[in-house]
Amino acid sequence: MFSFKDKTVVVVGGTSGINLGVAKSFASAGAKVAVISRSQEKVDLAVASLQELGAEAIGASADVRDFDQLTEAINGFAEKFGKFDVVVSGAAGNFPARAMDMSPNAFASVVNIDLIGTFHAMKAVYPHLQKPGASVINISAPQSFIASEYQSHVSSAKAGVDMLTRSLAIEWGPEGIRVNSVIPGPIMDTGGMDKLAPTQGMQDAIVENVPLRRNGTSKDIGNCCLFLSSEFADYISGVLLPVDGAWSLGGYSVSMNALQTAMQ
Repeated sequence: MFSFKDKTVVVVGGTSGINLGVAKSFASAGAKVAVISRSQEKVDLAVASLQELGAEAIGASADVRDFDQLTEAINGFAEKFGKFDVVVSGAAGNFPARAMDMSPNAFASVVNIDLIGTFHAMKAVYPHLQKPGASVINISAPQSFIASEYQSHVSSAKAGVDMLTRSLAIEWGPEGIRVNSVIPGPIMDTGGMDKLAPTQGMQDAIVENVPLRRNGTSKDIGNCCLFLSSEFADYISGVLLPVDGAWSLGGYSVSMNALQTAMQ
């Protein structure tokens, strides 16, 4: 439905899970795709999978917590592909833990990846964005607006990501750059799902708490990113968009209660 032929897409954290699914969606739509993650092995595998879809694809290993390292990788993409039409930033870290059971370093580790890493990505890509016309999408999480036990670090970090999204939508809007957040619900076969619902029974219970009665897929998130980056969304910016089958309207809290019971 959407064509991104001759468009350049950068996916930060795009070598696994939701982010790789997003990268594949753009690759299937004809885009040139560049991906970044810490693991060179994952980068190589991701690039190969994107090339199998017929895309021109490149990758680099970089840690989003290291601004200079990330900037070097981003600059390399720009040298190869030119200006960026779409940037999707989705590097994230998470583990279930009560606030008082975490060390300051544990709390900071999630904030540094999710929030500081997103800021680094935004600052690194900005000089290379198409102006006007670029679409920037940050991958957030329902924890950004739904409080729960065991997720204080992620809630703090992702709430910051969403406010960064809104602030940049205001700051970059006059240059014709749109900035939005996508908030995935329970997505099958991802690291996040495995951490928050480590048993099949818990995953089945989540399905029962999603009003649409199914877990999502990476393709669902990819389709949303395709839409937000297309001409059909030219007047959409500063939006925090849940893609979750209405899970965040009540099912998330029920699911997290099950995790709390399992953790006790």
